[in-house]
Amino acid sequence: MSENLRRYRVSTRRSAELVLLIGAWLIGVFAWILVDGATGAGALAGWTTLVSSGLLLLFAHTVVRTQAPYADPILLPVAALLNMLGLAMIHRLDVAGEQRALANGSPKPTPDVYAQITWMALGLIFFMITLTIIRDHRRLQRRTFIFGAAGIVLLFLPIIPGLGSEVNGARLWIKIGTLTFQPGELAKIALTIFFAGYLVSRRHTLALIKNRVGGLQIPRAKDAGPLILIWILALLVLVGERDLGTSLLIFGLFIVLLYVATGRRAWVAIATGLLVVGGVLAYTAFGHVRVRFSVWLDPFEDASGRGYQIVQSLYGLANGGVFGTGWGLGYPQLVPFAKTDFITSALGEELGLTGLIAIFILYAIIVERGARSAVATRDPFGNLLAIGLSTVIGLQAFIVIGGVTRLIPLTGLTTPFLSYGGSSLISNYILIAILIRISNAARAPEIDEEQSVQK
Repeated sequence: MSENLRRYRVSTRRSAELVLLIGAWLIGVFAWILVDGATGAGALAGWTTLVSSGLLLLFAHTVVRTQAPYADPILLPVAALLNMLGLAMIHRLDVAGEQRALANGSPKPTPDVYAQITWMALGLIFFMITLTIIRDHRRLQRRTFIFGAAGIVLLFLPIIPGLGSEVNGARLWIKIGTLTFQPGELAKIALTIFFAGYLVSRRHTLALIKNRVGGLQIPRAKDAGPLILIWILALLVLVGERDLGTSLLIFGLFIVLLYVATGRRAWVAIATGLLVVGGVLAYTAFGHVRVRFSVWLDPFEDASGRGYQIVQSLYGLANGGVFGTGWGLGYPQLVPFAKTDFITSALGEELGLTGLIAIFILYAIIVERGARSAVATRDPFGNLLAIGLSTVIGLQAFIVIGGVTRLIPLTGLTTPFLSYGGSSLISNYILIAILIRISNAARAPEIDEEQSVQK
């Protein structure tokens, strides 16, 4: 091995990752201190939470350093920063809940931030396990159809009577004893692996287009079968679970991967047509879809009823303005489900438009770094898988934030890494672990034959 190659192999940028992780943790600590200073709260348990989160991130960095030394140094720190900001906002809403209970003479509620730090610990544990077990992302391709079957089973588990649990009109959860879990969060990863593996093996056939209608090339009917099946699957999710967000996410993910795999704009045109047809059918057949659209079009028509959530969200964003009210100085607790569906509204009120733009940029960085790993990877499966996982993060963030800001109808998805909830946090850390594994393979230098034999 040449001296230049040895010098390159030493430069893994893990120290840069460590510095960025420390910076992300310090920003979270600073936000927590600002909340305590503005609200008059403060307890030893809070500092225990902050120290615990820092140690967890340090352990995760150590595993990346040993298991994926050439991985992208940006992905984990950005995810950690979003997670820390989410912890600070959940703590701020906990304080508001305690103050409201004290004013009403009610029992003091249990703070949710301690449950969230537990979920963060589990998410980082699964992150480290994923990096340790998956030593080569290409092995996932061998189990393409197993992941596909697992994804479909996970997706429809909440429909099973006695197992599924309905929350706010949607059957997204399964309940076993006192434990509740949202299997759709894991299903999106399993289906991404399946889509990537399937499209890699069929990309040449799907790219073969002979028919032409007007100026647009139309694929053969038999080749459009997979697209029709995914469209039907998305509609079944919408019908069975009343989950507009997941059905939109699955369909959008498949279309992005189909376009990347084939490079044919005809697939995008057909998919857009199917999306419009599906939207019209859903609007015509299902009352809850009509309610979502009517609230989206004019939430102030029933501002104290069906439009109350989005109206309060818009008022909160308006109150925040450009620079926000400051941590702990707004009224984000007035928005229903501020810790879950509307946490970006809470952040927008106290951090303002400037803070929201910074959060948008963090999601954009994850998507960009994932896409960069996809471009750099040496195998088609890794390329599609990295694009798919990046799309999941970006599309989910767009769907959630678009609903909160009334750009699109509300869907009920969680905001990645920010929202309260264990299912989303665990699955998203697993997703980041797979992206890191792919980026490690993409960035690792070539190893000469002699060293490969020694290993």
